[in-house]
Amino acid sequence: MKLWILLQIDGGSGIMGQVFLFGSIILIMYFFMIRPQQKKQKETKNFLESIKKGDPVVTIGGIHGKIYSIEGDTLTLELDKGMKIKVEKSAVSADFTKKAIGTK
Repeated sequence: MKLWILLQIDGGSGIMGQVFLFGSIILIMYFFMIRPQQKKQKETKNFLESIKKGDPVVTIGGIHGKIYSIEGDTLTLELDKGMKIKVEKSAVSADFTKKAIGTK
């Protein structure tokens, strides 16, 4: 009878340990995966909202140019004198633009 009670007590602490371990894993995943991704998305959104005419940008395809005009979700980039292309606003890379501007 005493052995059965000891097994019940020990089994209950094992479940609590598993719950604690599972909760710890979820917390670690949040701080190392989910939170940084949300922060990066917020920075990218703020960058795309703050761009204006004349800003130098780099597209995700690697095209460098200056913003000639903004029409809703479409940008017209001036690559050289008289050479312009239209791209979606989402095609502008915040990371590459910051790197390219930082090196000049």
